[in-house]
Amino acid sequence: MPEEAVVALEVRITADMTRCAVPGPDGPLEVRRITDPEHRLSPEWARTSRPAPPAVLQPLEPVPGVLPLGELELIQALQDPDIVVVDSRKPEQFARYTIPGAINLPFTDPETALERLGCQRTGDGWDCSGAPKVAMLCNGVWCGQSPTLIGELTTAGFPPGHISYYRNGVQGWLLQGLSVWTPGAADVFHI
Repeated sequence: MPEEAVVALEVRITADMTRCAVPGPDGPLEVRRITDPEHRLSPEWARTSRPAPPAVLQPLEPVPGVLPLGELELIQALQDPDIVVVDSRKPEQFARYTIPGAINLPFTDPETALERLGCQRTGDGWDCSGAPKVAMLCNGVWCGQSPTLIGELTTAGFPPGHISYYRNGVQGWLLQGLSVWTPGAADVFHI
């Protein structure tokens, strides 16, 4: 009996979108979904329980005025040149892979984040009146890295209305079979 070729499923992001391009530092990066019907999350991301603290469920709105995002809204943010998508995880986590088009502003360094987001140091704090809109993410619903950075930024004067928060994080992104990217690499991949 001849072996049958595995036929890739037609998997879409939305009914009208199979893939999309987002800006990367060296040119466009592609967001797409895995088409392999046998694909499963890697053990690293399949875990449902993690030691608490620090891994406790995070609120959808970590600071009043911050807008929660789902996957489709994050894809829109990735395509919007006026929104900075921020992965607030530790640099070593970001260096392995991230959501295509995200930049790394680690939660451990809020001052650098404020500077890179266009805030100006003043005598008594920060002037963030010219700050762009940002969309923040970290590891998942149990990760406090983005909520920590959001709290630090807003306390310093960053407008909460300029912040969106993708609480599902990398784990939620992978659960939907969406592609990730290693900074410095030319292409996206799936894990």
